[in-house]
Amino acid sequence: MEKASEKPVSQGRWLTFKKKIKPSLPLYALLLPSIILLIVFAYVPMGGLMIAFKDYSPALGILDSPWVGFKHFIQYFNSFQFGVTLKNTLKISIYSIVVGFPLPIVLALICNQIRAEKFKKFFQVTTYLPHFISTMVMCGMLLLFLSPNSGLIANFLKIFGLNMPQLLSNATRFADVYVWSDVWQHVGWDSIIFLAALSAIDPTYYEAATMDGASRLQKIWNIDLPLLLPTAMILLILRAGGLLNVGFEKVLLLQNPLNLQGSEIISTYVYKVGLQNFQYSLSTAIGLFNTVVNVLILFFVNWLSRRTTKTGLF
Repeated sequence: MEKASEKPVSQGRWLTFKKKIKPSLPLYALLLPSIILLIVFAYVPMGGLMIAFKDYSPALGILDSPWVGFKHFIQYFNSFQFGVTLKNTLKISIYSIVVGFPLPIVLALICNQIRAEKFKKFFQVTTYLPHFISTMVMCGMLLLFLSPNSGLIANFLKIFGLNMPQLLSNATRFADVYVWSDVWQHVGWDSIIFLAALSAIDPTYYEAATMDGASRLQKIWNIDLPLLLPTAMILLILRAGGLLNVGFEKVLLLQNPLNLQGSEIISTYVYKVGLQNFQYSLSTAIGLFNTVVNVLILFFVNWLSRRTTKTGLF
């Protein structure tokens, strides 16, 4: 009797499921190619992660290469480069978040207060444009501007009898060059999402604040910032989830033997170990360590955000 009663229940659930799915079948059909591409290019290659636990040889292949367990992880943790790469990666990444995360919010708040429409559009366009400069062109510009002998800034300083400091050849200054050039390039573009959030705020809040005699700063502090907080927390969680993923291309292009002690990060080290020295297992182990740490940080920051602001990704 129990089996007979379970059968109608399961059939009823299947019919309900079909009713929900059937109207959206064309949308699922449009989504199917993206799902297939995601599986083929994102999930299937994850099978190669077993290389991190093997002494991989291209001649033997992934499956026939001998297992070595955590040998390559221990090799990386005991190497001199572990401390250097981890320190530089964390330094640049945390520096980028501390400087680069609040500035788009400030820029969006400033832009939102501009009343002259023509000037507002001009202001937005000029701050968005650097975002469309490619990484290679940006690094070329930095090399031209910051050259201590023939750079644009060096020639300008020579007029006043001043010398251009050695920025790109100074390991301690590399993080400053990377972060502030990144801020200049992306701060305008990153402010777009905050401007969209500000435009969605109900105007009646501002009308009520005006009636109560609130100033512009009071409106920003009591209306704009609290209503921007959920959006800001989501973006902060995403930024924190990629804490160890510092821009590989830009660092590699700005790297030189003089600043290597301050510019060698995990991703550039993986590139050198894997593609230049052909140590595939070691580079895979380092990359896997990087990913695992990022995932753990993502879960921790999301948990912390949900505890403090009731906002999270999941």
